[in-house]
Amino acid sequence: MTAALLTDPQVWLSFLTLSLLEVILGIDNIIFLSLLVNRLPVNRQKSARIIGLSFAMLMRIGLLFSIRWLTTLRYPLFNIAALAVTGRDLILMAGGVFLLVKSTTELREMLKGPEVKKSLKPLRNFWWIILEIGMVDIVFSLDSIFAAIGLAQSIAVMVAAIVCSVLAMMWVAKAVGDFIDRHTSVKVLALAFLMLVGGTLAAESLHWEVPKGYLYFAMFFALAVEWINIWVRKRSA
Repeated sequence: MTAALLTDPQVWLSFLTLSLLEVILGIDNIIFLSLLVNRLPVNRQKSARIIGLSFAMLMRIGLLFSIRWLTTLRYPLFNIAALAVTGRDLILMAGGVFLLVKSTTELREMLKGPEVKKSLKPLRNFWWIILEIGMVDIVFSLDSIFAAIGLAQSIAVMVAAIVCSVLAMMWVAKAVGDFIDRHTSVKVLALAFLMLVGGTLAAESLHWEVPKGYLYFAMFFALAVEWINIWVRKRSA
């Protein structure tokens, strides 16, 4: 069975497609993780990234092995007026509201100044951040898990794609975090993007479809403009 999977070109195509999909859909997760981890002491940031992403990976794999439960999330639980509310809607709404509140709180604390970091309790915040990373990853992973199930029929292929995508995120997470931490304007853009993601999740829970392509295009366009501004400032200096 394993040899048949390894020699099947269709399996490799599914694996590469899923890996790329997981990395693309994990961009918002990397941004969220970077903003949280940068609040920890420097000597704990690396372990927080590794443990947080490992926890998120286990959560995604656990969701894959709960396919039957995942399908029940699309069944209506109750109605509010003409709106049929499903378990998926409740999870998306909770995740969207959490991201909106968390992003707003991070922006407010950033405006207060560096003294906020000094007041943190490192150990308590370390495990709280790990928990936040895992819980938010569930919200980010719902649609990608359903997409993975549609693209690949083999659980082994889906698990391999998730593991490879998380390893890729571990590889770039530090660079992304350092870049965000060095540039205040980029950090504001990252928080604004997370607020947009939170609003999009809340809108989707109310069955208002927001094309994800527009959202990611706006993020990359704003980031490209800010990258040019940073480059121009360095040249001027």
